Amino acid sequence: MDSDFSHAFQKELICVICSNYLVDPVTICCGHSFCRPCLCISWEEDQSPANCPACREPSRKQDFKTNILLKNLVTIARKASLWQFLSSEKQICGTHRETKKMFCDVEKSLLCLLCSNSQEHGAHTHYPIEGAAEEHREKLLKKMQSLWEKACENHRNLNMETTRTRCWKDYVSLRREAIRAEYQKMPAFLHEEEQHHLERLQKEGEDIFQQLNESKARMEHSRELLRGMYEDLKQMCHKADVELLQAFEDILHRYESLLLQVPQPANPELSAGPITGLLDRLSGFRVDFTLQPERANSHIFLYGDLRSMNVGCDPQDDPHFTAKSECFLVWGAQTFTSGKYYWEVHVGDTWNWAFGVCNNYWKEKRQNDKIDGGEGLFLLGCVKEDAHCSLFTTSPLVVQYVPRPASRVGLFLDCEGRTMTFVDVDQSSLIYTIPNCSFSPPLRPIFCCSHF
Repeated sequence: MDSDFSHAFQKELICVICSNYLVDPVTICCGHSFCRPCLCISWEEDQSPANCPACREPSRKQDFKTNILLKNLVTIARKASLWQFLSSEKQICGTHRETKKMFCDVEKSLLCLLCSNSQEHGAHTHYPIEGAAEEHREKLLKKMQSLWEKACENHRNLNMETTRTRCWKDYVSLRREAIRAEYQKMPAFLHEEEQHHLERLQKEGEDIFQQLNESKARMEHSRELLRGMYEDLKQMCHKADVELLQAFEDILHRYESLLLQVPQPANPELSAGPITGLLDRLSGFRVDFTLQPERANSHIFLYGDLRSMNVGCDPQDDPHFTAKSECFLVWGAQTFTSGKYYWEVHVGDTWNWAFGVCNNYWKEKRQNDKIDGGEGLFLLGCVKEDAHCSLFTTSPLVVQYVPRPASRVGLFLDCEGRTMTFVDVDQSSLIYTIPNCSFSPPLRPIFCCSHF
C-alpha cells in the first residue's frame, strides 16, 4: 500500500510535456501545472491564443508565478529518490563503512564525511549532496531565465533584420528618387555631382544589403544554438542529483561561451551625401513663427518599436515615464494653407523627439483620444533604442537609415507640391521627403519631445 501511495504521489509531480519531475512548476488558468521551461517552449510554438498542453483549453499567456507548494513537494520527492540511491551498497565507503553523502567538486565523486576531511581530499571543495544539488538546480533556472530573455531578444532582432532585408531595396529606391527630385530643382551643372551621389548610394545600398543578409544568417544560427542550450539546461535540471553536480561546471561554461557569441543587429546607415546649394535654395522660403507650448495634462510622446508608432499618450500609459519625466508639446501659432515654407529646429544631443506639421483634425482629435499610426501628422522623429538612435518619418511610417542630425534640422513644407522635406543643416544633406502628403489645410507646425 505504501508503494502504491508513493507511486501515485510521484505521478502527480510529473510534467505531462517532458515526463519528468516538475522544474520551476507553474499552474495555468485551467488548473494544470507544467515545468515553466516546458511551457515556454510549448507556447513559443503555439499560435495565439495558447492552449493548455494537457486539456487544450485556451489560456492567456502571462507571467505565471512559481507554484511554491508543488515546488516543495517535488523537492521532497527528489530527496526521497536521493536517499534511496545513497542507501545502496555501492554508496557505502569501503574504508569507513559510512554513507557517501559529500560531493567532491574536484574529483566529481561522492565521499563519506571522513574521507572528505582526510589529507588526500582536505584541500578540495566539498558539498553535502542533499542541499548542493537543489542549489545548483536553482542556479541553472536563473541561467535559463537569462537565456530565454536573450533568445527572445534575438528573435525580435531576427524579425527586425528580416523586415529590413525584405524592404531594403525598396528603401534605397525611394531614397534614390527623393535625391533625384532634389537635383531636378538645382542648376544643370550639378549633374555630375548627382551621378556621383547616386552611384555612391547604389554601392552603399548593395554593401548594406549583403551585411543584412549575413546578419540575418548569424541570428538564425544563434536562434538554433540558444534553443539547443535552453533544452540542454532543461535536461540538466531533470538529471539525478549526482549527475547534475558532475556536469554542472561544463554546461555553465558552455552557457557563458554561447552568450558571448549572440549577434547584434547590423544597424545599417547610409552616408549623408551633401547636396550643393540645397540650403541656399530652401532659405529663400524661410519663415519665423511664434510658439504655443502645452504641458501637464496634454502630454505627447512617441512610443513603440518603429513597426507600430502611437502618438498622444498619458505618461502613466508608458513604462518609461517617471515622476521626473517631462514631456513638451509646442504648436506654431500660425497656420499654412498654401505656399512654401522653410524653418529650422535645433536638436543638439537630445533624443525622443519629433517635429513637422499636423492638420487641425489631428489637433482636435488628439484632445479626446489617441490617434492610431500618426494620422494627420507629417513628422521626422528620433527614438533611442538601447544605445542606438533611430530616425523615422510618418505618413506612412518609414525608418530612415541615415545619420542622426548632430545639430539642426531644416523643414520645408510645400503645400502645392504636397511634400514635407527634412534636411540635415550641418551636412547640407537630404534626410527624406515625404511624398504625396494627404494634407488637409490649415496646417500647423508641431514639435514634441520628452526628457528623462
